[in-house]
Amino acid sequence: MAEKQSILGRIGQLARANINALLDRAEDPQKMLDQLVRDYTNSISEAEDAIAVTIGNLRLAEADHAEDLKEAEDWGRKAIAASDRAEQFRGAGDDANAQKFDDLAKVAISKQIAAESEAKSAEPMIESQNEVVDQLKDGLQTMHQKLDQLKSKRDSLVARQKSAHAQAQVQESMASINVLDPTSEISRYEEQIRREEAAVAGRAELQSSSIADQFAELEDASKNIEIEARLAALKGGNKEKPAIESGDSTIY
Repeated sequence: MAEKQSILGRIGQLARANINALLDRAEDPQKMLDQLVRDYTNSISEAEDAIAVTIGNLRLAEADHAEDLKEAEDWGRKAIAASDRAEQFRGAGDDANAQKFDDLAKVAISKQIAAESEAKSAEPMIESQNEVVDQLKDGLQTMHQKLDQLKSKRDSLVARQKSAHAQAQVQESMASINVLDPTSEISRYEEQIRREEAAVAGRAELQSSSIADQFAELEDASKNIEIEARLAALKGGNKEKPAIESGDSTIY
């Protein structure tokens, strides 16, 4: 039990340390979640290695236990064979050989007891290790389930983040449209065109005024010519008339 807690406890502490470190320096949620999956996967791999060593040691202990039981059985058979041989010699009146094989039976029984004792002393440890291995396997299965949940949660959160980012971009675009209304640009352009049209109209009006002034000057000149002509005609007609005296002045 202590070994199981030590293995999974150490792996759990490592995983939590990696998770806390990632959360502390999280800048890109997707990268953080991907790294979290990698770290948890590595933690599972380390747990699998540690559990594999534990299982390997258990299988060695079981093999040794089986070997001790087999050895005890072998020594038991040898003890029976030696005892039977001793009885045969004893029946034949050969006490010396009978004693010899009785002594061999005792040695075999001693070896049998030692092997049985070795096997029996290993049984509590083997039983305990089997419980530990079962618990480790269950814990490892739970870690795999957690990893699947983490991957599923990662995919869900990444999808939600992308959706939120897309919505944020749409909102920013809408905000930009509201702040920089394109119709206002059209209004400015329209005002610029109106000013250009007004300038053209002003130049046309100015040009029209200039032509009118020229015609007015021409009309004035014509009037002056007519006046001069009439004045000359008047003067020409006055030369034939006698002068009229009035006081000191003479009027024609």
